[in-house]
Amino acid sequence: MVGIQSQDDPRRDIHNDVEGIFRNFFRDNSLVINTETSAKDIEGWDSLAHITLIVAIEKKFGIKFKLAELQELRNVGDILACVKTKTGK
Repeated sequence: MVGIQSQDDPRRDIHNDVEGIFRNFFRDNSLVINTETSAKDIEGWDSLAHITLIVAIEKKFGIKFKLAELQELRNVGDILACVKTKTGK
């Protein structure tokens, strides 16, 4: 995992939770995501899947993304950074 060193790092928890959402959605328990993972890396990650993933992430963390934020999300790293900012972790 890029940039996360400690097992106690709250960003690891965010990453693990988001990875779990991806695994559940794509029905692939072996799926591994990193900050550079994008739609081009995962078969089936299209615009509809993206919306569904975002809604699941919002529910999991009790947050809401603004439209402008959604337009800036290019990869998993962008998603993780936005979740981190919104949750204060």
